Amino acid sequence: MSGTTTAGNRRTAGVPRQWRGTEASGGANRWVVLLVLCVSLLLVAVDATVLHVAVPAVTEDLRPGGIELLWIVDVYPLVCASLLILFGTLGDRVGRRRVLLLGYALFGAASAIAAFAPNPQILIVARALLGVGGAMIMPATLSILRQVFPDRRERALAIGVWSAVAAVGAAVGPLLGGFLVENFWWGSVFLVNLPLMIVALPVGRWLLPESTGDKNGPWDVLGAVMAACGLFCVVLGVKRVGSGAGPLDAVTAAPVLVGVVLLVLFVRRQRRRTHPLVDLKLFARPAFSISVGCIVLALLALVGLELIAAQYLQLVLGLTPLETGLRLLPLTFAAMAAGLVGSRMLQWLGPRTMVAVGFGLTALAVLSLTAMGQADRPAVLVGGFIVLGFGLETTLFSAYESMLNEASSGSAGGAAAIGETSYQLGAGIGIALLGSVMNAAYKPGVSSVPGVPASASSDASQSLGAAYKVSDRLGGHAGEALRSASRAAFVHGLHVTLAVSAGLLLLGALAALRLPKVMECAADDEESGQGAADQQGAAEQGPVDQRGAADQGPVDQRGAADQQSSADQQGPDAPDAPARFDRATVAAES
Repeated sequence: MSGTTTAGNRRTAGVPRQWRGTEASGGANRWVVLLVLCVSLLLVAVDATVLHVAVPAVTEDLRPGGIELLWIVDVYPLVCASLLILFGTLGDRVGRRRVLLLGYALFGAASAIAAFAPNPQILIVARALLGVGGAMIMPATLSILRQVFPDRRERALAIGVWSAVAAVGAAVGPLLGGFLVENFWWGSVFLVNLPLMIVALPVGRWLLPESTGDKNGPWDVLGAVMAACGLFCVVLGVKRVGSGAGPLDAVTAAPVLVGVVLLVLFVRRQRRRTHPLVDLKLFARPAFSISVGCIVLALLALVGLELIAAQYLQLVLGLTPLETGLRLLPLTFAAMAAGLVGSRMLQWLGPRTMVAVGFGLTALAVLSLTAMGQADRPAVLVGGFIVLGFGLETTLFSAYESMLNEASSGSAGGAAAIGETSYQLGAGIGIALLGSVMNAAYKPGVSSVPGVPASASSDASQSLGAAYKVSDRLGGHAGEALRSASRAAFVHGLHVTLAVSAGLLLLGALAALRLPKVMECAADDEESGQGAADQQGAAEQGPVDQRGAADQGPVDQRGAADQQSSADQQGPDAPDAPARFDRATVAAES
């Protein structure tokens, strides 16, 4: 990229000494590190969705009860979301590579247990262990990326690749799962992880650099447990709502209430501590808090919609799971393209315009999908999915980049964990919210179908799949009338859900107007220089103090001699020191 070659010494200066081998080799090694991190993320993203198409095979083989089947599907994202902050901040303390490698090992072992699980209970435990491994891997990849790419321009490109891989993983999961289940057995969806983990563990240990964040004060173990338990309870309640449970149901409301209380106590505890587990002052920065909010809104508006769209393709249009996955591929390819070109776009447009335009494009695509009816319109679907994928990835990439840029390298793990947690919470709340909207719009259409008994209408109002089963049981004219009415009601509910989703996206576009207008890269250079000064010891403190004293004197006394003295005292590790001094002088004079 332009402007990055001459900045090589500045970037290297800000990197911890044990990382300099990565940077000093001309920049090639850090891109290899990015490749390893992307493979790690790909595994976690694929595993989040690969089981969905294998559920019928698991049900037939292990015969789990309804509650057990729900836990088999949900325990992985539930455990992963609740432990992100715990392991993200732990990586800052004990070493991000160490936590990542432990996550690799646990992920591989849990995959083997899940593949050969003899009963539902063992499979639930294995899926929970997979969630623990995923929580160790996900924030570590983003925090290591933040450290390896201190230059913001290169980091923007790296985050674009990282986010594109996440989009690919989510889309490839159902396709890979369908292929494996059709050709092997359901356990193969887990067993496919083992070869990759066997390779990733030694390669990661060899290539990935180790780093830690700030180690001031003891690690807040109690705070980490409070955050994990609070998030677990909140996500559990949200998932129950998304599964159809009433929000005021005791089993749903009680976990949410307990979780909210624990999270409030966690926030109060962090504010009182001298060395908090999570630096809550980050939320005082508009760029950070707005970026986190944009991530939540984007997922809130779209994840539930994606689930409903998959049901539409299969139940209304009659496509197979494999055909459904293929119909969604344009969305994935568009998201990949947005991630790869996002860094250039971000430098050109700036975070504010980038995120707002991304939200606007996504809202436009969502509204265009209201043209979907009971008849198949491939051109409308493909066009809408392309714009949807490009707009969504533009939004998420820019929000992640802005959020991560606001965090220091020492708190990168905690910031990454906050971003990933907001992603998971947005996805869970989106499924619950849009699922509720869909059900509310769908039920009236099947509640009073002529010739259909009230009990049958009540059963059919649960979902379109349930309506098809009831119509098959009824048969004749009544069954056909119920099938037709349920299809029309589902399409109507889809249109209402699309409109609500578009409204949430436009709300996100308005929120994005508070983001920075331009992509500031100079701040990263200065931070890198400061990082080098901190590492080089007390010998450099004198020049820093002298320069600060000079800044307090008259402006006309800060001439070329002061600049040359500062450059000589700082040494060859900071060749851009005169340029920074000139910028400070001009700012003071203006």
